[in-house]
Amino acid sequence: MKKVPVVIGALGACIAGYLATVYAVNHFDQQLSEQRLAKLDSTKLDSLTLKALTIVNENGCRYCHTQDSEMPFYANFPLAKQLMEHDVNMAQRQFNISALLEQAQAGKPISEVDLAKVESVLDDASMPPSLYLSMHWASKLSDEERSTLKSWVKAERLKHHPVGIVSEAFKYEPVQPITTTFPVNEAKVALGNKLYHDARLSGDDSVSCASCHALNTGGVDRLPVSTGVKSAQGPINAPTVYNAVFNIHQFWDGRARDLQEQAGGPPMNPLEMASTSWAQIVSKLAQDQSLRAEFAAVYPQEGITQNSITDAIAEFEKTLVTPNSRFDLYLKGDEQAITAVEKEGYALFKATKCDTCHVGEAMGGQSFELMGVKKDYFADRGNVTEVDHGRYGVTKDPKDMYRFKVPTLRNVELTPPYFHDANAKTLEEAVDKMAVYQVGVKLSEADVGKIAAFLRTLNGEYQGEILK
Repeated sequence: MKKVPVVIGALGACIAGYLATVYAVNHFDQQLSEQRLAKLDSTKLDSLTLKALTIVNENGCRYCHTQDSEMPFYANFPLAKQLMEHDVNMAQRQFNISALLEQAQAGKPISEVDLAKVESVLDDASMPPSLYLSMHWASKLSDEERSTLKSWVKAERLKHHPVGIVSEAFKYEPVQPITTTFPVNEAKVALGNKLYHDARLSGDDSVSCASCHALNTGGVDRLPVSTGVKSAQGPINAPTVYNAVFNIHQFWDGRARDLQEQAGGPPMNPLEMASTSWAQIVSKLAQDQSLRAEFAAVYPQEGITQNSITDAIAEFEKTLVTPNSRFDLYLKGDEQAITAVEKEGYALFKATKCDTCHVGEAMGGQSFELMGVKKDYFADRGNVTEVDHGRYGVTKDPKDMYRFKVPTLRNVELTPPYFHDANAKTLEEAVDKMAVYQVGVKLSEADVGKIAAFLRTLNGEYQGEILK
């Protein structure tokens, strides 16, 4: 009988210890939140942004989703240290909010991908996670706080696109119709068009930019890997050149900052165009009297150089934008532009959270995301090579391992096979695998078909004709 009081006493001590720890944890959180709030310059922020940042600071989002956050006192305790390091590493690989906070505090437009990610976790109430809330009671978001953050997301999203274009029902959608046109120098565009199709940029005059990025086949060659000079095989699937101007960086790993830098890569790549030097290319082009005269007219101070060649090609590629898809017309208010099944597919596209990364006008190209968020894609596929390292190959940051630039979904019906490794041969296979590895759900065959049907509404216009 004496054991009962002892057990009760031990249990009481455990509860008291837990409550004391929770009190200390939440007291630390409050102090840290007050310090962060004191650093906010309210004179630079609108009231809604100030409220949103206050909620983020008060609810511990920084702990796991930034790299420079001051961690709580218990972060070095045995077991807690290992658990927190794992959670922080995973959180930052999936969503580092440092850039979002910097943009908000500076009054700059927030990344559309970051806005979509915030909206996503608010919709499914997955943040803060339950395990975190077991110790940080004060961090649970109230209904009012969730409403404030959702309103902030909507307000920030409107800053990215002109008003009055889409119907009222779609004004706050993460996906928007293509409306942006990029100012260009028409003389440079005409010259760039010629150079884009000119095989003299390759070592043996056999391969042009259009060889791998043909404009009549969706801006790609529809091969698993491209074929270069002397039948050399590249290591990666060619992304489309259409709408590439929307990309934050170029190439799957983002190693090129812009279109001009990208245009300078393939001519010197031994597996692609295999020229030995830019001097070799310039020498060949200079022998063409007509082309030499055109360069002199467009670049009178420079003539034919590496810079003028790549600048002209980039200027041409700025024009490869494909608006007015059937889906764009639907967003603008034409209810008959897509079918009932395609509308169901769009609803599933959103329900499956595809619109978290495939956002904006291009429906992609704005971020680098981990391939295999919910399931280890590369373990299942096997045969991992250096090209699978993705963004890590550029940054050498371990958090960028297996991270790739999100591809545009515009004209996606026309660009098989899919992924950087061409591991999905059909659109349906791509949808199925993305749901499994990125979202953690297994879609039915019928639902896969509906999403694929929706994606086929994204073929846009080039030179006044819908791409086929």
